[in-house]
Amino acid sequence: MKQIVVASIVGLVVASVWAADPKEEVTNAAKQVATKGFSWTQTTKNEGGGGGGGRGFGGGPVEGKVSKDGITYSVTKFTNQNGDEVTMERAMKGEKIAIKGQDGWQAPAARGGGGGGGRGRGGFGAAGGGNPVAQVESILGRVKELKSGDGGLYSGDFTEEGAKAMVVPFGGGRRGGGTGGTPPEVSGAKGWAKFWVTDGTLSKIEYNVQGKYTVNEQDRQVNRTVTIAIKNVGSTEFKLDAEAMDLLK
Repeated sequence: MKQIVVASIVGLVVASVWAADPKEEVTNAAKQVATKGFSWTQTTKNEGGGGGGGRGFGGGPVEGKVSKDGITYSVTKFTNQNGDEVTMERAMKGEKIAIKGQDGWQAPAARGGGGGGGRGRGGFGAAGGGNPVAQVESILGRVKELKSGDGGLYSGDFTEEGAKAMVVPFGGGRRGGGTGGTPPEVSGAKGWAKFWVTDGTLSKIEYNVQGKYTVNEQDRQVNRTVTIAIKNVGSTEFKLDAEAMDLLK
């Protein structure tokens, strides 16, 4: 009898040791998508009244595709400062970026955009029309503890520092209103992230960030929720204009 009890305890210990970490499970599910190519749709809801949400730059709906060889193409619709509806096409491969405007496809530097567009605080990441699956590990790294639930749902809260890094969109301006210097300080930073895994493959990402920062002597309250639905895994195909492909070489 004692042998049976001991064997059961050993079995439970071994099972707990070998149980997959939730973050690892989500990372592996993301890799299943990344290697096959996919499409995605993204919506952003901003209840804070500022900070790049709603229909502003980076806040409009996004339709995107990623090819098996790592090319990302996205179309974002937003409202510019003049109140005009604008459609922006972007293509990326590695560190190379091409943006389509009135004068055709150009690199950001040629448009006066300054290279990578502030990748460190959003840039051309998920919120900017970049490959959302490539952002998964970064998002997971900002979560305190990820827990698995029913229906393939994984969820967890951001650390304060993790939330701070996501509150200010696209650099969010700088202290004193310039383009150099340090990013604005963020207070009251918090948020959460959710991931859905279906048949071992990542199918949906959703995260919320909240906080307050000041730029150009104006307070900005952020409460932003980004929802990304992943689809057509393994069956997504597209062809970029030759002009765009030349810029990605």
